[in-house]
Amino acid sequence: MTTAPNLLVGLVCGFSERCRKRMLCTQPSPESRPVKHAHWQDVNLKMPRNNQLLHFAFREDKQWKLQQIQDARNHVSQAIYLLDNRDENYQFRTGAEVLKLMDAVMLQLTRARNRLTTPATLTLPEIAASGLTRMFAPALPSDVLVNVYINLNKLCLTVYQLHALQPNSTKNFRPSGGSVLHSPGAMFEWGSQRLEVSHVHKVESVIPWLNDALVFFTVSLQLCQQLKDKISVFSSYWSYRPF
Repeated sequence: MTTAPNLLVGLVCGFSERCRKRMLCTQPSPESRPVKHAHWQDVNLKMPRNNQLLHFAFREDKQWKLQQIQDARNHVSQAIYLLDNRDENYQFRTGAEVLKLMDAVMLQLTRARNRLTTPATLTLPEIAASGLTRMFAPALPSDVLVNVYINLNKLCLTVYQLHALQPNSTKNFRPSGGSVLHSPGAMFEWGSQRLEVSHVHKVESVIPWLNDALVFFTVSLQLCQQLKDKISVFSSYWSYRPF
């Protein structure tokens, strides 16, 4: 094999590493701040039932991680491991060997990108059990649930206001399934209580470095595909046998 596959593999590795660094910076620059420094560090919420203004903020003494970021980081690290797991002077012997490597790398990069572009669908009991309500000061009321997730280049905060269904309620209780965003009227059971979502509030904050990460994913996948296309063309040429 020529050195071209090795060069392209190096380029893919470079873009993947830049993406990984965007997600791993321990001392980030102002352009790549950790998510907890989003614009809505403080949240004001007006309770419609009594017009009470509820104020809460992310606790500075608590460190929390979004699972989406953690999962994306793990997939990128695995892609880099696949690319680096050979001697520096290693030469690929067959086109099939390169294609197999690129398929494995593209799978990890695609999974990483999907974790940022496709938020998890959670049930309301799963949101209640997530522990996010303990990440705010002052503590949130028992009739409030919060969910935080990444959607493309945005950090999204959803606040659900709840009310308890009375045991003698004539409403047909039907627990809601998993969803990224639950609507008013969604019901669930938590402990010994049956609850219903009365109001939903959602805010979003654009995180610039998330957009950079998505661009790096796109470029890395394009390089992988270009390499696969070139190898396939040469493989067809090498296997051609004129009559």
